[in-house]
Amino acid sequence: MNKLDKKLLDILVCPVSKGPLEQIGDELICKESNLAYPIKDGIPVMLPDEARKLSDEV
Repeated sequence: MNKLDKKLLDILVCPVSKGPLEQIGDELICKESNLAYPIKDGIPVMLPDEARKLSDEV
């Protein structure tokens, strides 16, 4: 797992809810929309169709 640059993480928002994102492992998590966006080869894939729906445990 590689941590994304803090400056990049500060400007990225969820494309669905426009809420903040938190990196957990190789995913960016949006608690507002309950979606997890994958990070592939160090690049966040910010497409709603590629996001994983989170269950309530996060």
